[in-house]
Amino acid sequence: MPAPENPPDLVIRGKRIITPGGERPAAVHIRAGTITAITAPDHIPPGAPTYDAGDSVVMPGIVDTHVHINEPGRADWEGFSTATHAAAAGGVTTLIEMPLNSIPATTTAQAYREKLAATAGKLWVDAGFWGGVVPGNAAELRPLHEAGVFGFKCFLVPSGVDEFAHVTEADLRAAAPELAALGAPLLAHCELPGPIAAAGKSIAKSDPRSYTTWLASRPREAEHEAIALLLRLAREFGLRIHIVHLSSSGALDQLRRAKSDGLSVTVETCPHYLTFAAEEISDGATEFKCAPPIRERENREQLWAALADGTLDFVATDHSPCPPAMKLPSEGDFLRAWGGIASLQLGLPALWTQAASRGYPVTQLAAWLCRGPALLAGLEKRKGTIAVGCDADLVIWNPDAKFTVAPAALHHRHKVTPYAGRELMGVVEATFLRGRKILDRGEFSSAPLGHVLQRGAA
Repeated sequence: MPAPENPPDLVIRGKRIITPGGERPAAVHIRAGTITAITAPDHIPPGAPTYDAGDSVVMPGIVDTHVHINEPGRADWEGFSTATHAAAAGGVTTLIEMPLNSIPATTTAQAYREKLAATAGKLWVDAGFWGGVVPGNAAELRPLHEAGVFGFKCFLVPSGVDEFAHVTEADLRAAAPELAALGAPLLAHCELPGPIAAAGKSIAKSDPRSYTTWLASRPREAEHEAIALLLRLAREFGLRIHIVHLSSSGALDQLRRAKSDGLSVTVETCPHYLTFAAEEISDGATEFKCAPPIRERENREQLWAALADGTLDFVATDHSPCPPAMKLPSEGDFLRAWGGIASLQLGLPALWTQAASRGYPVTQLAAWLCRGPALLAGLEKRKGTIAVGCDADLVIWNPDAKFTVAPAALHHRHKVTPYAGRELMGVVEATFLRGRKILDRGEFSSAPLGHVLQRGAA
């Protein structure tokens, strides 16, 4: 083969390269951080540096669009360095961070600038940011969008932190014209306070250590009614709506109708809703607490079916850590413990363990973990696909290898996780960010190589 005019900096060769056309043997040629060619595996220029993935899967780097990092202000919960270490270890090369739990919350352009400043020297993967919709900040939405946020998140029920208040229908109506004009996606935590307040009365004397008490306290109707509200506003204003962390399968029919009617609505669920079942959660096991809650086994299987038929668009972790004491491990009180599951490092193996048991191929994981989230964020021309012109973000992993989750091996700031002690399939061997190796068999690069991503930037 004659030497090319611009030889690659690196070629990654393997028998199982996941491209838009499917899984095949190939060689991925990389120059200056970008994929420049995808050739037959033996078409490699003489002397080109080569990484041979062998029988392992070479997949696009995972794009996780639902991550809570909490810096600045609550870095003792989770900071950029620890979170992005965990991301790299889990094959995540791009994350989009949620606007709450940090102080200040990302609800103004000034707060966004403080967020960007807090990332300096701490990003091991690429990171972008969602802005927030809270009562009274409609005038801040355009400045935030122009500054570079990828869209906006709101809560329809109290978020758990005072800095990020939940919105009412009136607040959303005030923000909707601007959101529609910007064409920005509105991401929504879909639970309404009314059904939750009513449920609270019925469980007043129930055992707070029982998972059934927590489950009853967050009824399906809270999700269903919130989603119905968002879909009405989508029809009225032409909004782009994204439903985060769908938990209740009872909402699937209205979502299918909305999509059939041509509404701009996308939906995610999370690995924990696809892995765990309410019937299996022990009393006092507050590491399983999240909102909306993990529901019954039958509900889980309906979510899997909806993921398969496209009603659910993709999977994101909703990595939501806190200091261990906030989980009240000694009390086991589900009603008072902090709700959130830390799983950024485990999203790939958690999902693959369940997907493989149901007969899904690894190509489907690339759609659910990489391509789908990239589309939501508008990053599909750069991220989430192994194709010429895309960033050379790649995860190399062994789908047949198994491991038992040991909290000490996790890179999140705090090690509390419901996956502890669970056997999972799928071991990440190497992670490449823009063609540079940031993880190789548990060893990280010598310095953080991640960039801040901003909407509209090249």
